[in-house]
Amino acid sequence: MSYSNGLKQEQRFTSGEDPSVNSRPKSTRSSVATCARALRTLYLAFALLYTSWCLFTASVPWIFLSNSEGSSLNGKAVPSNRAKVPTSPPPTEEPQVLSWTQWGQLHGVEWNKDVIEWKKPESEGQEDSFLTTEDHFLSKAFGESLQPSKVIPYYYRATNDIPKNDITITTLVTSDRFKILAALVQRYKGPISVTIHVTNNAPTRTELLSSLHELYTSSPYMSEFVDVHLVIDSFDRQFNMWRNVARYFARTDYIMMLDVDFAVCTNFRERILHSPQVVSKLAQGNAAFVVPAFEYAKQSDGRNPSLFPSTKEELLRLVKDEKIGMFHKSWAPGHGSTNYTRYYSAESGEVYKVNSYTYAYEPYVIFKKEGTPYCDERFIGYGANKAACLFELYLSGVSFYVLPDDFLIHQSHVYAEVARKNERKYNRKLYMDFREEICFRYLSNFIANGKLRTPTSKNLLSECKKIKGFSGAAGKFITANLGKGDGL
Repeated sequence: MSYSNGLKQEQRFTSGEDPSVNSRPKSTRSSVATCARALRTLYLAFALLYTSWCLFTASVPWIFLSNSEGSSLNGKAVPSNRAKVPTSPPPTEEPQVLSWTQWGQLHGVEWNKDVIEWKKPESEGQEDSFLTTEDHFLSKAFGESLQPSKVIPYYYRATNDIPKNDITITTLVTSDRFKILAALVQRYKGPISVTIHVTNNAPTRTELLSSLHELYTSSPYMSEFVDVHLVIDSFDRQFNMWRNVARYFARTDYIMMLDVDFAVCTNFRERILHSPQVVSKLAQGNAAFVVPAFEYAKQSDGRNPSLFPSTKEELLRLVKDEKIGMFHKSWAPGHGSTNYTRYYSAESGEVYKVNSYTYAYEPYVIFKKEGTPYCDERFIGYGANKAACLFELYLSGVSFYVLPDDFLIHQSHVYAEVARKNERKYNRKLYMDFREEICFRYLSNFIANGKLRTPTSKNLLSECKKIKGFSGAAGKFITANLGKGDGL
């Protein structure tokens, strides 16, 4: 019986159209009707209870279930169940767009078994604890991004013991850059935390995860050094959210925010970690170290990283021959504050400070993971996304310093110019509003924490004055909070 036929018969029954009932004696019909009403009531009550139970258990069963592999710490979130590395590619699936609940079918992943628990230090019983799911927690951790979005930390987890005082490269990778990621891993031979976006579409997802498995098992360096985190949703180019995921799950004190298209040409990691002065500045949390970025004048020369220079001497010869130069030379504000002229003449070990910061500056930097701001996730797509990350980092009190012996080189590829043009228009307007918002936010923060007249606020006071109307409004705000005569 189909649902539609069943509904028609039920309508006939309740309206008294069933001839077998109407042909019976009145008393019999009355008894039958009473029984029918009682049965209907029981049926409806049972259906309601059953439906409620199904909905309830489908949404929150993990609150009552404890993962035997998990553990809990007082006041700390403890992910307990990670994806199992598949031993074979995922099975072929029929084309479909997955719903939120269907994501649990992802190959190698057991869903909704991770529980995060907070307890009072003296508490032993569950009655004094708070439970939530890892899914819910992560949706709030990356709450400025477009939702719903499923984050899977450590889909693959590096097997090496990673020292806390190391430097993790944090990056984001799309499926067409898998080979470039492999080259980065081969060159860096250090911890890497990478976010990979998975489109919410079964055929695409299956192909991507199969390629990812092939990539991860293709080299021992991948399994030794690389943590892979998945973001599954229907939104393309949430670059800042992807950056934040890679950073959040990095396992070292220091990180480098890098685009995967750049080849690491020198061993800046070893140089930094063996420099007590640089490590001390990093540990203080008020310094970010710039690795200057370059690109070839001819796109064809930048396609084979095995031919890239590996020493500053080799680089300078190419610069002199005008074969290579500052990355995106046509957009000087992007990297011009690095002061390439000074970089060319700087002696080995002569770290120098960036003194001409601009809000469009977007270098590749190494800085302390904890205590520094994350990227604003409202920036979707191309344009200003990385500059916004670094603008807030700068305003928070972090100054930039250039490493004189190290460099990166961009690996040439075709840009998605149509998407870049349209998204830049939107992000340009967003960035203008964002700068003003961040200036007032940190101004309020510094006033409240007594840091307004300290070195921490120097970057804010010098940069935010460039915004029209900020000085006057900020002066009134400071006077209202600190008293007369203490304006900007």
